[in-house]
Formats: sequence, C-alpha cells, structure tokens
Amino acid sequence: MLSTSAFAQQTHLVVITGVPGDEEHAQKFHKWATTFIDAAKTKDAVPDANITLLAGTQATKAGVEKAFADLASRVKGADAVLVLLLGHGSFNGTQAAFNLPGPDLTVEEWAKLLGRLPAQRVAFVDTSSSSGAFLPAVAAPGRVVITATKTGGERNETQFPEYFVAAFNDPAADRDRNGHVSLAEAFDYAKTKVVQAFQQKGLLLTEHAVMDDGGGGLAATLFLGTGRAEGALAVDLSDPAMKKLADEKDAIDQQIAALRLKKSAMAEAQYDAQLEQLLTELALKTKAIRDLQTRKDKR
Repeated sequence: MLSTSAFAQQTHLVVITGVPGDEEHAQKFHKWATTFIDAAKTKDAVPDANITLLAGTQATKAGVEKAFADLASRVKGADAVLVLLLGHGSFNGTQAAFNLPGPDLTVEEWAKLLGRLPAQRVAFVDTSSSSGAFLPAVAAPGRVVITATKTGGERNETQFPEYFVAAFNDPAADRDRNGHVSLAEAFDYAKTKVVQAFQQKGLLLTEHAVMDDGGGGLAATLFLGTGRAEGALAVDLSDPAMKKLADEKDAIDQQIAALRLKKSAMAEAQYDAQLEQLLTELALKTKAIRDLQTRKDKR
C-alpha cells in the first residue's frame, strides 16, 4: 500500500499585486509574482488550476472577494491555502491597508475573507510596508501570518518580498535539506537577508519581519505544494522498516516545531546549535527514507 496523504492534500495559491504607482514597481511586482508562481509549479508541482493571480484591473476589492468566494467553494478541509500580497501598504494611525485599484479592503474585511476558507491550514503573507498592523486582526489558530514589518509605523518600502520570493529558488533556504522550502524556512531566509542588506549599506534597519505560525509549528509544515520529498516518492508505509523511519522523521519534525516556538526565550547560539543538530538528523532520516524507497522501487 502506498501512502496517498501527500496527494490527497492540495495547496491553493492566491497571489495579489497591488497598485504599483509607477512602471518600475509594476515590473518589480510582476517579476516577484511570476517567480513565486514558477517555483510553485516547477519545484512543488502545484497545478495551474490551483493558482490564482490577481494583477492590474483584476486586483480590485470586488476581484479579491470573488477570488476568495471561488476558492472557498473548491477548497477541502485537508487542503492548504497560501495568500501572498505584493505591493504597497499604508497606515493612517488607526487603519492599515494594502493598496488596491479603487477602494481598499479593510483589515477586518481581509480577516473575514480568510475566515470563510474551509481549509484548516492557511497562510497570509503581506510583504508590503506597514503590514505589521495587519497581524493582530488576521492572526488565528491554524493560520500562519507573515508581515514584512512589525508595526504599521514602519512605512518605508520593504525589501522583504524580494528575498521571500527568492527563498523558494535558493537551495540555501532549504535548511533541513528535504528538497522543499517551508514557509518557516522562507521567512527565516528573507529576514536574515534583509538584515544583511541593511548592514552592507550601513543603514539603520527600518523593517522587522514578523511571523505568527498559528500554534504548533504550522509554518514549518507548510510548503508551496505537498512539500514532502518522501511523499513524492510514494512511500510504502506497509513496510515496517519504512513505517519506522517515517515515524522517527515525524518525531524530529515535531521537535523542530517545538524548538521554533521556544526561540524567543532562548539564547541565539543555543537555539542555532539545537536547530542545526535537529536539521542534520532530519536530513539523514529523509535520506534514509528515500534510499530505502529507491531500493524497493528497483526490486
């Protein structure tokens, strides 16, 4: 019997580019959106039918509401949904917005749209300036929320989206070396790259990305696609040896998720050392699973 869990679950992507303001930003937002979507297709085999791109005149309040309504009718509870916003944001001291052509959706309206999705695993990634103001309103159990800034007051144009999108094409972002980049890995990669970019220019850091993983280390288990290398190999869980390896790998995954939750309370060196040890164990276990399955396939 082959494991089918990886195939029963699907990932749906919604990518929205906001008002660019000028041609330079229009090209930049388009490049990021297409790069992200291409990575989802080529690296994680997300089908075209599961990808929604709203740009230009399609990226209106009505267009976004229709896209979410369509998505809510198609998504199953076991599926995952990832919403990515690329564009400009604003904050007037009380209300934050992601800038769309015509009227903007309020933060509360975004939260309602997300709440209508039947999927139990949802990610909302707002890479715009002032996006931190979204976090309190849209955070919820079972929902990963990533914002490029920690508050609405960080109003400068953000560098986070460039690196967040790049993570899914850079093997260096795949810290557990399982062949796929999780949202947690993409977040860590982009946040580190932003800090390095500011340091290299000798500038004061004006954006501080934040992630709320919805509890239980969800961000470490969310990928653009199925995201599990052993799942892509159709692992035979009826084999006791394979089942044992898969269970051991799941246990390591849970240890990594638990460690990530304790990160803020730990010394950085201690956290990095423990994480590196667990990631090495995970990579070795993943390799053992793939090697065993390869041997079985050749019989």
